[in-house]
Order: sequence, then C-alpha cells, then structure tokens
Amino acid sequence: MHKVAIPEHVVARGRLQRGGKEHMFDHLDMAKVAHVIVDLQVGFVAEGAPVEVPVTREIFGAVNSISRAVRAAGGLNVFLRYTYDGAEKLPWNVWFNNYMSPAHFEVMKKGFARGAPYWQLAPELDIVEGDLIIDKTRFSALIPGTCDMDEQLKGRGIDTLIITGTLTNCCCESTARDALQMGYNVIFLTDANATLSDEEHNATLISMSAIFADVMDTKHLLGLIAHSRAHKAAA
Repeated sequence: MHKVAIPEHVVARGRLQRGGKEHMFDHLDMAKVAHVIVDLQVGFVAEGAPVEVPVTREIFGAVNSISRAVRAAGGLNVFLRYTYDGAEKLPWNVWFNNYMSPAHFEVMKKGFARGAPYWQLAPELDIVEGDLIIDKTRFSALIPGTCDMDEQLKGRGIDTLIITGTLTNCCCESTARDALQMGYNVIFLTDANATLSDEEHNATLISMSAIFADVMDTKHLLGLIAHSRAHKAAA
C-alpha cells in the first residue's frame, strides 16, 4: 500500500479555505453519488501486464468495500475501461505517435483493444447487475466525444463522484480534475487509488487536497456513507 504523506501546510490551507472544516461533506445524498472505479483492468493489475501497477493488487479490499457501501446506500458504481479504438471519431494521434515508441504503441493497441484479455475488468472486482461499465479512450472519462459518462451521470441526477482506481496520477487525477470543472463534487481516496510510486501518488494527493477534491481514506468514507444513511432515515 502507498505510504501517504500530505504536508500539513497543504492540509491546513484546505482547512482554512473550508472555514476550518476538516472535510467538505458532513453527509451525502447517496442517490446523487457515483463511485467511479477507474481502469482496474487486467492490463493494469496482472503480473507482467502491459501497464502493471503492482499496488493495484493491494486496493481491491478498499475498492470493493466502497462499492458495496455505495450500492447498499442507493448510490451508483461506475466501472471505467481504458480502451484503444482505432476507429474512433477523434483519434488520439498526438499521444500514440509522439509520446510513445512504435513498439510500445503496438503493445497498448493490442492490449487495450475491445475484447482483448488485458482490456477486461479485473476479476477481483465486485460487480453486480445494475452497476455501469463505461469505456473511455482518454485518461479522463469526461472528454466530450470520447466517453459518454457525463451524459449517463447527469441523466441519473448524479452530482458527486468518489474516485478510486489506477493510475492515481493519470486517469484518476485527470477524471477528478475535469469532474470538478464540470460541476461535480469530488471525493478522492488516499488508500483506494494506486500508481507506480509513493512519490507520484502523494503528488496527486497534494494537488487534490489543495484544490480539486475532498481527500479521505476508506474508513472515513465508509463512516460518512453510514452517517448519510442514518441522516436520511431520520429526516
């Protein structure tokens, strides 16, 4: 598991911005909450996978516990799949042609094509009928013309996203940043996101804490969800 290290001055700045509150949310309207599980696919999880992120294998307990809690409270679980689509209307040529070698491009193209073994969601995930599975062709799931997650969430009245998955500093961070700017509240988990090093993980957590999200661990989130259910029952 990543060793979390967010400097106290960053935490204090966020607390000051929130008027002294440790966290943004005291309770959630769970009917308007989506837990977005980012790219926990075989190609990121399995040993020897094209983009193996070893720490992903340590976060399934946290991710699945959040999924079960969100589901039980009336929220929505959304499982994202990073997808290579050579026929998409907005081809990502700049990324594939300029940021990677032809050999690496070939690995990514084959590994994350629809239906490929590495493209599949990891079998360790708790997925049931009623959960959404959405494909995306960019780091963020909120780039118009490359993914319809925003339309699907807005159509269901979702206004708050819980972000878990991989890579912390790539697809998770990209989706979180765009979500805030598109009008969603964002909760970002310290112990249910994973990347290739503690340094990269903490760099994202620092940015999230400072500007983009309410950052918390799984234990705090599960308590918040339980409190929200009790608050609704008492209302």
